[in-house]
Amino acid sequence: MSPPLPRHKIATRTRLTEVRYEIRGELARRARELEAQGRRLIKLNIGNPGAFGFRAPEHLQHAIADHIAQTDPYTHQQGLPEARAAIAAFHKARGTPNACPERVFVGNGVSELIDIALRALLNPGEEVLVPSPDYPLWSAATILNDGRPVYYKLDRDNGFLPDPEQIESLISARTRALVLINPNNPTGASYPRALLQRIVEVAQRYRLLLLVDEIYDHIVYDDAVFQPVAPLAGDLPCVSFGGLSKVHRACGWRVGWAVLSGDPVACGDFHHAMDLLGALRLCANVPGQFAIAQALHGADTIGALVRPGGRLYETRRALIEACAASEHLALVPPAGALYGFPRVVGPAAQGFDDHEFALEMLEQEDVLIVPGTSFNVPYRDHFRVTLLPEAPVLREVFARIERVLARRAEQAQRPSAVA
Repeated sequence: MSPPLPRHKIATRTRLTEVRYEIRGELARRARELEAQGRRLIKLNIGNPGAFGFRAPEHLQHAIADHIAQTDPYTHQQGLPEARAAIAAFHKARGTPNACPERVFVGNGVSELIDIALRALLNPGEEVLVPSPDYPLWSAATILNDGRPVYYKLDRDNGFLPDPEQIESLISARTRALVLINPNNPTGASYPRALLQRIVEVAQRYRLLLLVDEIYDHIVYDDAVFQPVAPLAGDLPCVSFGGLSKVHRACGWRVGWAVLSGDPVACGDFHHAMDLLGALRLCANVPGQFAIAQALHGADTIGALVRPGGRLYETRRALIEACAASEHLALVPPAGALYGFPRVVGPAAQGFDDHEFALEMLEQEDVLIVPGTSFNVPYRDHFRVTLLPEAPVLREVFARIERVLARRAEQAQRPSAVA
């Protein structure tokens, strides 16, 4: 009998040490442990509508059910022809240049397509301009495809809007692409047309590929207006990302798309690279693709939710009112998307650590939030919550947050703390 082999750990990729995704990370793992102990948690860490009682619209469910017998085979690596035609028609109607089915890619959610796009683009050491705060997948996908994220600042004193001049100052000979997230996750900012035009002009001067995450395109509040980037970009190559997960509340279906616009000659090699990478994974989930045409050209089911009286609107109102009533919180009211990004201020902010606070909220108040540093920012005084629960639930969450921050403020103001 042979002696047992010595224990040997499998080495992992070193670049993974540079990647963070706290939305489903350490705190979420601790939350699962607490739930296994019987604790009832309010989890505000993920923009996952189905977990809060939302359902994908019935006409989309029927579109899948009616075609289920046709979903067994692989389809084209870029997606079902009829789904790509529906996406192209939608983008053509809103002014996307050269919108046609051949330039549409359907993926297993936008997440997969972001990875494919960056893998098709980047050589080792090349740079991508990414917002800070960002949705952390953008940073992770850049790093794991051997690129380097370079962060441009979304300044809360400017409503979390980007500064075109600061973006331009960061461009180097190795810069390949510029990422825009609009409406923004995690801040909820919605970018006005004039600002986007200035950013496009910067990208045009340096021939940067625009990578535009527009997954929240129809989730805007009050007088905010969503402005797609591709119509402003014209011949400049641009990839516009969208999907069913947020506007249509169908996260688990894993249906996203990317539309490549701009000069066909300039985009040719990149198009072929994305097609090759799509072919290597054979194809995206087929059943969900049958819902795309109905989602984009059927009844509007998001408008009522984001107008006054609608569930998302009223939960957003609860967030704004809770922060306005607190002496410990400041908020740039979200104009779009599904999140709020409050800042801790005043005495409660003394020595404040967002991860420590998030752990305290979880362990002591049964609330799961996301620390602001998870979104690749240098400061530690913000946190993110989702707007998906009912308004009374969010009010209860902020009552618990207020208790914790009040204790912190009291401790900070004690003479011993000052000494």
